Amino acid sequence: MRITEVKTVLLTGPYSKDPYILACRPRRSAAFVEIHTDAGVTGVGETYAGYFFPESVPVIVDFFAPILIGQSPEDVEELWQRMYRSGNYWCRVGLGVAVINAIEAALWDLRGKMHGVPVYQLLGGKGHHERLPCYASGGPSNYPFDELAGKLDFYQSLGFHGIKLGTGSFSAEKGWFATTTAEEAAEFESTKLAFARMHVGKDVRLMLDGHMGNNPAPTKWNLETAAAVMKAVEPYNLFFFEEPLHYTDPWGYAELCKGTTVPIAGGECLTAMYEWQVFAERDAFDIGQPDAAWTGGLSEFMRVAAMMDSRGRKIATHAAGAGGALMQNIHCAFACANTVICEVLPALGGMHLDIAGEDFRFDNGDVLPPEKPGLGLVLTDEIKNRYPFVPGSGEFNSVPGKILVD
Repeated sequence: MRITEVKTVLLTGPYSKDPYILACRPRRSAAFVEIHTDAGVTGVGETYAGYFFPESVPVIVDFFAPILIGQSPEDVEELWQRMYRSGNYWCRVGLGVAVINAIEAALWDLRGKMHGVPVYQLLGGKGHHERLPCYASGGPSNYPFDELAGKLDFYQSLGFHGIKLGTGSFSAEKGWFATTTAEEAAEFESTKLAFARMHVGKDVRLMLDGHMGNNPAPTKWNLETAAAVMKAVEPYNLFFFEEPLHYTDPWGYAELCKGTTVPIAGGECLTAMYEWQVFAERDAFDIGQPDAAWTGGLSEFMRVAAMMDSRGRKIATHAAGAGGALMQNIHCAFACANTVICEVLPALGGMHLDIAGEDFRFDNGDVLPPEKPGLGLVLTDEIKNRYPFVPGSGEFNSVPGKILVD
């Protein structure tokens, strides 16, 4: 089997069927890579870069494509190394290696199909987990409290036993709200969690996401604010607190981990082992959150997970892309012995379930091991035509001169 063509597919569609997320973000973009072979078998992978800057992906894929044409897809590691070295000056971390991620995932998809087994088994994961718990990734904290209660009830009605909310709040009338002082943040988040814990009871896993990896000043927290919030929310038995600080502060993350009983999670913005190592060596996360559509590839995900495991740390997948990202992360989750929970966008539909297909199996709050050869992804012409790409649909931080309209 030889590679004959490498193509990019850009799509745009509804974020999910979750009305609480749709209220603030109705659509999303996504970027996939197809690797075609002379045997008529096609591999598919996704890069989370398609959510933010989809127009960049085809250009970068075309840059790497000549390395793959005419090669066997069997030696994934060698092809990854060739791509990584060819862009050494500009893709050691960041966008370049995040796009390589989709190409590498498509190679793993091909390998799985060639050998007739799910990719997680090729990654060494057979026997680690019979099932893994999931949490509903709920985006913002919808307000006022009756809206928040409806959101919590909705996710529980879908079968989730874990729910993640965002810091601050969002309401249809007032839009986004973020605190600006340590005292205000501590009061707001502890009041919110007191209500949420009372509403769902003691057995539901609750998580809070600071979104500080993507928060601009003046609402970006510093260590003082994060520490004040952690002290205030300690009574509410959080499963983890995600991204309480920006990724320019690994030292602050390390101090925060040492100073609170709340498990600190993070890493979704980090790419490649080099960037992860900066945080891991400082024990900056109790729970690492690599993303198998962003970290740099499925193999790179495995290396990150092993590094975290060597330091006694766990991992929880980050999976906020479309159906390819969902399945790539599920395969990696089952391949890693130290996985504790998986992120799943609730009320999936459209570009998630259409592409993940029947291999995404959700049962009583858990995800089950994939069964189909490869990654189990489905990307037909019908699906491509159903979600035509809308230029300019990537997400970014609104600033003067570039305002996010949806």
